[in-house]
Amino acid sequence: MSLGLNETRNDKDEFEFLGDGGEMGGLIRALDWGATPLGPAAEWPGCLKTATSLLLQSPVPIVMLWGQEGVMIYNDAYSIFAGGRHPQLLGSNVREGWAEVADFNDNVMKVGLAGGTLAYRDQELTLHRKGVPEQVWMDLDYSPVLDEHGRPAGVIAIVVETTERVLADRRNAAEHERLQQLFEQAPSFMAMLQGSEHRFELVNPEYRRLIGNREVLGKAVDDALPEIMGQGFIELLDTVFETGQAISRFSERVFLQRSGEAVEERYLDFVYQPIKDDDGKVTNIFVQGSDVTQRVRAENHQKLLVNELNHRVKNTLASVQSIVMQTLRGTHTMEEASSAISARILALSAAHNILTDENWDGADLLVMVTSSIEAFEGPARDRFQINGPHVRLGPRAALSIALALHELATNAFKYGSLSTDTGIVAIDWSVSRGHGDGAFTLTWREIGGPSAPVSDRKGFGSRLILRVLPMELGGAARIDYGAEGLIFTLDTTLKSIEENAAGG
Repeated sequence: MSLGLNETRNDKDEFEFLGDGGEMGGLIRALDWGATPLGPAAEWPGCLKTATSLLLQSPVPIVMLWGQEGVMIYNDAYSIFAGGRHPQLLGSNVREGWAEVADFNDNVMKVGLAGGTLAYRDQELTLHRKGVPEQVWMDLDYSPVLDEHGRPAGVIAIVVETTERVLADRRNAAEHERLQQLFEQAPSFMAMLQGSEHRFELVNPEYRRLIGNREVLGKAVDDALPEIMGQGFIELLDTVFETGQAISRFSERVFLQRSGEAVEERYLDFVYQPIKDDDGKVTNIFVQGSDVTQRVRAENHQKLLVNELNHRVKNTLASVQSIVMQTLRGTHTMEEASSAISARILALSAAHNILTDENWDGADLLVMVTSSIEAFEGPARDRFQINGPHVRLGPRAALSIALALHELATNAFKYGSLSTDTGIVAIDWSVSRGHGDGAFTLTWREIGGPSAPVSDRKGFGSRLILRVLPMELGGAARIDYGAEGLIFTLDTTLKSIEENAAGG
């Protein structure tokens, strides 16, 4: 039996145009399209069938909105996007299928059926794909589908969800902002260097202060900080970039141009930490550290003080030893020796106290003179006449002059002008800052005392005044006897007595 022409047409598959339409192809076949505004598939126009066939073959989520109602036909990829709303969306009107965004889709239909296109990037919408409101982001591209007469009959939409990327970008942005805040608020200096050229990608305020607030972002280290070339830091960065191993340094000296053209010595504690990508390749180097210049200088100063203290202790012990030995040679009894030794050590101690108050940076000559004669002033406090300009003594000169004045005062008290009721002592000094090292003269003149020495015996005091003192100060000393008593004169250079004196 043969079939007639009509029978052949009726039995023809009305969904033949779907081809292998995947899961959605099966659902389209099963749907009663006669109950929709599109009517039975057999009556669909060719342009609708062709567009349906094309979207079913696409791996990209595509939905077609046909007619004024926007009847929805979509592919497998879009069914995944639709989530719990699939498969009810198939064959529904778009304004009703996505009721929560009906206004948005109404605009899409109006523009699309008018022949226009729309494009959105990371468009935020609130959809109910899982029965609850959900914020999603999408790239949306809408364009019209033309019928056989070239008129818009539907709208086709390419829907690419970007929610994961948008949320990841937001998380990364928040993390970057958090790191930026940490950078900005960190008490230590920080910088991020990018690539093998070590270009500044990020610096914090402390780092900017370290380098004198120079603009370095985007520049390679050797270009931004040319003064560090040859100091070994570029080589350290190259090593970290090549090996992927962190490098730390402590109290590292660096010369930086922090202001103007002057290069300044600084000391840094720092670490170069490599930053690697997922493949383990070094992409950046994180620089973090502290400017420890003040600490290092304090440590160096402390070492200097300890060494200086050791030196002074040795000198003091040597002075005490010399005082004891020389005194014992010139005395006849233990009582006399004990008294002389005690007085001389007290004089040495008083001079030390003055220098200690001045941090051993020197002492004022007037203060040193006043201290040396204080024990011999007596109740009237008018037995000394002191006159001279301001002179700053170095520590060595201060000690030598203090001990010499003590010996002169002791001698005057025992044998000279201070041994009488009316005798006095005039202490004068003068300076000349002319050529060369300058000149300094100190005179001790006794008035109202014996005109000649009681004894010609040369004891510790005489040796100290006439031999040790000029040797220490590189000058000359002499003792004369005038009509009213002893006259001592010290001549030396201003440089010798001011040596190592702060402000001298």
